[in-house]
Amino acid sequence: MSMMRGGGAPPQKAMAFGPSLKRILGLLALDRLRMIWVVVLAAVSVGLSVVAPKVLGHATDIIFNGVVGQMLNRFPAGTTKDQAVAALRAGGQGQLADMLSGMNVVPGQGLDLNALGAVLMIVLGLYITAFFFNWSQGYITTGIVQRAMYRLRQQIEDKLDRLPMSHFQQESRGDVLSRVTNDIDNFSQTLNQTLTQLLIAALTVVGVLGMMFSISPLLAVISLVTIPIIAGITVVIAKRSRVQFMAQWKSTGDLNGHVEEMFTGHEIVKAFGQQDAAIAKFKVSNDELYESSAKAQFISGIIMPSMNFVSNLNYVVVAVLGGIQVASGILTIGSVQAFIQYSRQFSQPMAQIGSMINLLQSGVASAERVFELVDAKEQRPDHVPAATLRTVLGRVVFEHVNFSYDEGVPLIKDLSLVAEPGETVAIVGPTGAGKTTLVNLLMRFYEIDSGRISIDGVNTAELTRDGLRRKFGMVLQDAWLFGGTIRENLAYGKLDATEAEIIQAAEATHVDHFVRSLPDGYDTVLTDDGGGLSQGQRQLMTIARAWIANPGILILDEATSSVDTRTEVMIRQAMNRLRKDRTSFVIAHRLSTIRDADLILVMNDGQIIEQGTHGELLEQRTFYYDLYMSQFGDPLVEEVGTA
Repeated sequence: MSMMRGGGAPPQKAMAFGPSLKRILGLLALDRLRMIWVVVLAAVSVGLSVVAPKVLGHATDIIFNGVVGQMLNRFPAGTTKDQAVAALRAGGQGQLADMLSGMNVVPGQGLDLNALGAVLMIVLGLYITAFFFNWSQGYITTGIVQRAMYRLRQQIEDKLDRLPMSHFQQESRGDVLSRVTNDIDNFSQTLNQTLTQLLIAALTVVGVLGMMFSISPLLAVISLVTIPIIAGITVVIAKRSRVQFMAQWKSTGDLNGHVEEMFTGHEIVKAFGQQDAAIAKFKVSNDELYESSAKAQFISGIIMPSMNFVSNLNYVVVAVLGGIQVASGILTIGSVQAFIQYSRQFSQPMAQIGSMINLLQSGVASAERVFELVDAKEQRPDHVPAATLRTVLGRVVFEHVNFSYDEGVPLIKDLSLVAEPGETVAIVGPTGAGKTTLVNLLMRFYEIDSGRISIDGVNTAELTRDGLRRKFGMVLQDAWLFGGTIRENLAYGKLDATEAEIIQAAEATHVDHFVRSLPDGYDTVLTDDGGGLSQGQRQLMTIARAWIANPGILILDEATSSVDTRTEVMIRQAMNRLRKDRTSFVIAHRLSTIRDADLILVMNDGQIIEQGTHGELLEQRTFYYDLYMSQFGDPLVEEVGTA
């Protein structure tokens, strides 16, 4: 058995927000030219949108001037504004005179519809053009984000291929899947929803602030007071919400891991009556996710109401002071209207930024989990330049090999063995003896600590992993099939296999007869667990798959432990045909299956304690003898011994 070490995902340690955000921007930087275009288009769009309220203020002034001018028709025709102001002051209407002095009004003249129409057309043109530029930058931004996510998914896929087997034994499969799917999706959605809005909001703040100062420096300074207040509120709340968002996505990964585990082993769960325990564990994980999600959303949700409160206070102050300045003739009513509009525009992007903080926190938390996977320790790079192994004769040599899963806890100790070409080498021993570990080292699923493993005199450490593994064929106890047709599953080890090769392998391994009994034959589509086929049929298909691959060296993990006697005979016959003229390593649980092996290695505690043929080991009456006796008893042993 392999030394599988369980355990959930390690505790999540949140990275700093700043470095994570910088790394996210680095992903987008590969589309620098498009990013520049986005900034330019966004700046033009914001610029046009920012100018529009001030132009619209002129329309208000035209209307108001027309109304006031009509009200002053009591003055004689030809009276100028200055004369009207002087007359009002002389009549004791000083406040009205002050207001009139700041207006562009002609006494007796009504609303100028031509001027009003021209201004409104300009405003309409500004908003339509701004919309076009805003839509264009949004379209480009979506492409930038999707290309970045495409590259990130490709990077993750390549990373998974470079991770050592130990990583997948230490991490929950559900958590790894959650990082690759849920976290990347959340990260992508966050970028799509916040990238453009943050850029527009930042440019809007700058543009609006400039327009506010151009209208009234005093009112602009008053509006600026809200920035540190809003920033302080945002920072305080964001720090608290970020912790909860990290907990939320950690809980999501744990919950996915539990669901995936229970779904995969649902038959075992039901067989042992553990449904209630599984439901209880799900409830605990679900409660943790509920609590962390609720806290994250509640805390981050406080930002928006807080910012609206500060914004409304600023609006009241600006409206009051603006009204006083209009009455004093310092500003026109159109200017005050434009400033109030700018004041709301100024508060709106600040509020948008606040409302996006929760999205940003959630997205960065997911990004950090993805980056942790990207940064995970990889397996040792292939040797450069790599050695080549063309035609495999099959001489396999282990020389003083030492290996440990955990430093300081040796498992394989000073192991040496020689398998000659064409020999069948059986590996037996109690659970945890290191049998599967020996095969994993041969395939370089793990790297040895010291010593040397060679095939036909070539050190396997000097071969590329892919080049090495292509020389092997494996038939494991767990018959893995993927979603696809039977033909595709059989040709998995040789994608360019001809129809004749597939049929020949199927006939030799007793697959052809049951496949032809299916309605669609070799075109029958299987689910990803081979549903619809028996355990024995799935196992025969994995043997046929190895047959088509035509490997130089064969590894067989006892495949008959969960099938009936008749199917076991068929599988053994198929495996015997497959082993012919190939060096084969057989991990044996049933000792009856390896009596004819050329060499039997007896392992215990990571060491080969006995080796020889079946008969030789029985005559020694030591460990192998006791192991065999525990399965078959005295009569069979005596019969074999005298054979």
